[in-house]
Amino acid sequence: MKTTLTLLATTALIAGSAVAEDLSVVGSWSGLPLHKDFEAPFWSETLPAASGGTINVALTTHNQMNLGVGDVYALLGDGVYDVGMTVADYAVADAPELEGLDVPLLALTADEARAMVDAARPMVTDIFHDRFNSHVLAIAPYPPQVVFCNGEINSLDDLAGKKVRGSGRMTTLFLEALGAEGVNVSFAEVPGALQKGVVDCAITGAGSGYSAGWWEVSTHLLPIPLGGWDSVVTAINLDKWNSLDDATKTLISEQIKTNFEDPAWAAAQGALDNDVACLTGNGACASGDARSMTLVAVSDADFAKARDVLVTKVLPDWAERAGGDWAQRWNDSVGKTVGVTIAQ
Repeated sequence: MKTTLTLLATTALIAGSAVAEDLSVVGSWSGLPLHKDFEAPFWSETLPAASGGTINVALTTHNQMNLGVGDVYALLGDGVYDVGMTVADYAVADAPELEGLDVPLLALTADEARAMVDAARPMVTDIFHDRFNSHVLAIAPYPPQVVFCNGEINSLDDLAGKKVRGSGRMTTLFLEALGAEGVNVSFAEVPGALQKGVVDCAITGAGSGYSAGWWEVSTHLLPIPLGGWDSVVTAINLDKWNSLDDATKTLISEQIKTNFEDPAWAAAQGALDNDVACLTGNGACASGDARSMTLVAVSDADFAKARDVLVTKVLPDWAERAGGDWAQRWNDSVGKTVGVTIAQ
């Protein structure tokens, strides 16, 4: 009887505290697997059901709203909507310190990437609080950002002299240090740019490239994570968050970790293997028809060269731009996790 009464009281508390909580939510790219498989089910079904129907969600995506990706978090901070999510790298113009979340080539597996993200999370929480008037709810991955080229390449050295679309400022700096020319092209414009020779190569997640048809205008795939894992941060407007009672905050926090963040990470490594198979025909493709891009083997020399560029050029450049104590904070958290130290 005591147990039953306790459960009833807890249920009533959660239901009562969440009455009339309406959340306007802006998701990431509507056509990509992270939104279709994880964001949309969580916000449209899982969270409302867990609240007993007392949290009502109106869900759209930033591309459906024709929002500039660089504006997603700024508009979130202004209270234009309650919850927003997009690739963290899209916001680095407003918060250069945020680049330290997703550094290229430090994580080669999903487990390594999550360890890096977990180490960076206290920094990211402070950045979103101070820069975007928002509270971080989750950080989920796109698969590693790999290299699509419309033309033959056989190693990392072959990117020298080529025009390459990067996936963020740090990646662009990385490409330039390799002797390539970083070119700013939006995701939607990449197929045309590759076809017309505006760029020779472009970086995005293997699954994103498969879904968007980049295999139609690319011949070679270099599966080295030059663009990191393109972490997607889900945040809620801080004023909205502070207006919620503790029971509702706990419900949202627990549900988003268990039913969105954890499953997205669990699927990330398998998704990469599947996506490479779908693009190249090497292995079984569970997502549709396998394509026939040439898979370029990544050598130990490629990794060694890329890591040297990262440590000697890219990270010190970021530390200087971020300023303050960000390099030390990064060294004490992410750096300690991945075994890399930024010289100061």
